[in-house]
Amino acid sequence: MASLDNDLDPVLDKDGVRLTVDDAIATVTLTNPAKRNAQSPALWRALTEAGRSLPGTVRVVVLRAEGQSFSAGLDRQAFTPEGFDGEPSFIDLARGADAELDATIAEYQEAFTWWRRSDVVSIAAVQGHAIGAGFQLALACDLRVVADDVQFAMRETSLGLVPDLTGTHPLVSLVGYARALELCATGRFVSAEEAERTGLANLAVPVDQLEDAVRDLAGAVLAAPRDAVVETKALLRGAQERTYEEQRVAERAAQARRLRDLAGLGE
Repeated sequence: MASLDNDLDPVLDKDGVRLTVDDAIATVTLTNPAKRNAQSPALWRALTEAGRSLPGTVRVVVLRAEGQSFSAGLDRQAFTPEGFDGEPSFIDLARGADAELDATIAEYQEAFTWWRRSDVVSIAAVQGHAIGAGFQLALACDLRVVADDVQFAMRETSLGLVPDLTGTHPLVSLVGYARALELCATGRFVSAEEAERTGLANLAVPVDQLEDAVRDLAGAVLAAPRDAVVETKALLRGAQERTYEEQRVAERAAQARRLRDLAGLGE
């Protein structure tokens, strides 16, 4: 079966990240299977660049990975004294000023934030291991389709760290505080069955059906008018921060905009 970005000229292809665009669907692929798509600051910058490179025609962004693992998480080279070539080591960062460390982590987080912007729907296709930063990258997307061999784990706490790549908010939103705390504190693995049952995954399928399932889901999203999907996504994303009455008001305002647009009375 052809991959989602097969035979397409890449818009971006660097540091373990490839971006291809096929009209309304963009595909971001992690391309370092030899290292189980381990993550580094260079990869995070490439992911950020991919988000900034999306043409306006794109409505759905698919995140996928080559090889048997989605992402084994942070490359352990980050914890060595030498770090990565041309990069400050994490040890060096820890020795720096608080403001500098905060700014650096904020820059890393940018690779994980753009997936939920209102004008696109992002879908993670996850197989094999999605550990630590890999788990958080899958959580950064709006939707997750997983293969039956998936193994999610949040292992930062076992390394003496905390999950800091934007994964804690969606994790709590999806599974609740108590289960999120248990997953982070123990670092245990979550199977495809549990992921689907608890809401971490929208759908679990055999590994050889993963790309077909993602393609079908992308097609279903594209079948609805773009503006209606954009407004609906914004409504749902804001629901947790609004009261019931505030959400009612937001629904009315959004519907008024849609009705006026459909009637040709929009601004």
